Amino acid sequence: MLKLIFWTLLGLNAVLFAYDHGALGSFKAGEREPGRIKNQINTDKLRLQPAGLPPVLPTSPEAAAPAVTETSAAGALIACTEIGNFAAAEARRFERQVAPLQLADKQSQEEVTGQEITSHMVMIPPLGSKEAADKKAAELKAQGVSNFFIMNDSSPTKWAISLGVFKSEAAAQTLMAALKKQGVVGAKVAGRSSAATRLVYRFRNIDADTRAKLDAIAAKFTADTRTCK
Repeated sequence: MLKLIFWTLLGLNAVLFAYDHGALGSFKAGEREPGRIKNQINTDKLRLQPAGLPPVLPTSPEAAAPAVTETSAAGALIACTEIGNFAAAEARRFERQVAPLQLADKQSQEEVTGQEITSHMVMIPPLGSKEAADKKAAELKAQGVSNFFIMNDSSPTKWAISLGVFKSEAAAQTLMAALKKQGVVGAKVAGRSSAATRLVYRFRNIDADTRAKLDAIAAKFTADTRTCK
């Protein structure tokens, strides 16, 4: 009888010990199934994994989102933009206005040489011979025109008659109007060209915002903006 009581007490002590250390769970309100499961964190993300397969690690939203590359964020770059042609004084003003953009090695310049109209001549086109030029000169004198010059040099304008040379085309057209009133016919305005050196600026691998700023600066000058290679 004593042995039975001893083993009964020992068994009760073992049960109480297990309960006290959580081995038998908790029997407080809300802690039984399924209430205990509801209190677990992220139960909606639980997945059953077949035996033998490696565990699938959860991915964060940041890791799942596609990466944005530096190129796509910055947008497409414009390979080459050319602005010119500038005379020396205009080039210096242009450089001062572009300097705040700090384009460094993206900016370069080049000297170009070409023919430019630098003056405008009111003239009677070449008459083919000295005799024809002298005859026309006499006609001009009879019409009251005394300021003229027969061109007899070895050039495409030989035996033409110059009636005046002007810096601007507007001034040349003013003389043309006066000559017509005097009855002079056959005169015209011709541009005279000479070699000139100009500066061209090139900007490489710039974004659209920088291109827009350059366009705004170029609009203040008598310069063209164009695409280059």
